[in-house]
Amino acid sequence: MLGEGESVVIGTPLIASASVKATVLSQGRHDKIRIFKFRRRKHSQKHQGHRQNYTEIRVDAIANGATLDPSA
Repeated sequence: MLGEGESVVIGTPLIASASVKATVLSQGRHDKIRIFKFRRRKHSQKHQGHRQNYTEIRVDAIANGATLDPSA
């Protein structure tokens, strides 16, 4: 979906001339999540950890291809 007010264009599923300009702010991994599963009276327990990768971005501009500055 692109536009504002009365000039809104909805893609099915995409708008061919639309573009998004974004800046990558940081990449890394989140804090560790500790997973502990315990089965009572079975003498069974499981330890597991997980760290999700992430990319933090800032969307600078969402534009139609006709109005996008070609020098950028």
